[in-house]
Amino acid sequence: MRLGSGFFQASSRPSRDLGVLLARQLAGCGPLRVLDLMAGCGIRALRYGQESQAEAVWANDADPDRLALLQANLAPLRLRLPTPLRVSTLTAQKLLADCLIREERFELVDLDAFGCPSALLPLALNAVSFGGVLYVASSDGRSPTGHDRPAAIRLLGAAARAHPASWELALRLQLGVIARTAWAMGRGLEPLLSFSEGRTFRTAVRLRRRPAEAEERQLGMAAYCHRCGDQQVQPLISLRAWAPCCGADRPLAVSGPLWIGPLQHGPTLTARAPADPSLGREATRLLARLADDEGLPARCWPTAEIGKRLGGGPPALAALLSALRGDGWSASASALMPAQVRTDAPWPVVLGVAEALNR
Repeated sequence: MRLGSGFFQASSRPSRDLGVLLARQLAGCGPLRVLDLMAGCGIRALRYGQESQAEAVWANDADPDRLALLQANLAPLRLRLPTPLRVSTLTAQKLLADCLIREERFELVDLDAFGCPSALLPLALNAVSFGGVLYVASSDGRSPTGHDRPAAIRLLGAAARAHPASWELALRLQLGVIARTAWAMGRGLEPLLSFSEGRTFRTAVRLRRRPAEAEERQLGMAAYCHRCGDQQVQPLISLRAWAPCCGADRPLAVSGPLWIGPLQHGPTLTARAPADPSLGREATRLLARLADDEGLPARCWPTAEIGKRLGGGPPALAALLSALRGDGWSASASALMPAQVRTDAPWPVVLGVAEALNR
């Protein structure tokens, strides 16, 4: 594998590993055709072809100067794929529009975008076969985390405010855009995995022929009180006034519309061979964390914030989770950001349990 001028980040190996995992699972259900829209140096496309039993791989990058590099790096696939390998240097819009005209679809579409991919989502979803997967990334870290509110309106059609679980907020906003796009097409979706590498937000969704019953209830709004730290979540379909918090003179910071449903699909995360050769150590650890945190409810607090609110140090996460569960509440460690507790316990209860632990 030559890197040349092709884009490559060694730190993104876990995301490539999980892409291969998705491809291997899809290949076990029938023919697998893979479209890598922004292939860079081609390492993703090469791995899809070599490690997932794909029948066809199409690697594309908009930079024509990378054509020779892509062809050289992907040459091994020409000998093993049942159908010819395709390599192209088209813009993603042009390639996807052509697929739409020809009604060509793929079981896995990998859209590893630079910036926000919202503009490509309608065409990208049209290129996914029913039951297939769209694996999408966004490197836009400012607009979905509340650091560029006008850009969030333009790119996501949503409000994004500063939030203690900022990476999760970004993923939920991204899923919200994907869901609204799929629903407008009469389709449904199911999130399979969602995670962040800090600056890049990655989600994989399965495309359904039609929305599941009450699927629209998974779109909602999230509110955060900067004064007391409380969080509230409401489905958009039944949106009402927010519950009184700590004073009408300090309005809540409201974000959305965003996805308030599950972020991970347990069977997808656990259905793998015990010694899957496609998974590195980091990806294996990441999968374990994701499998332990479905993403419900859509409320997370950092233990550091809890400690700050109490005027002391952060409570031990494991002890806090155990105490909340012992009192009958659901509680888990967030898989998306370190040292964050996800729970359905009311905020005063969380603070009270943490205060008792800190005594």
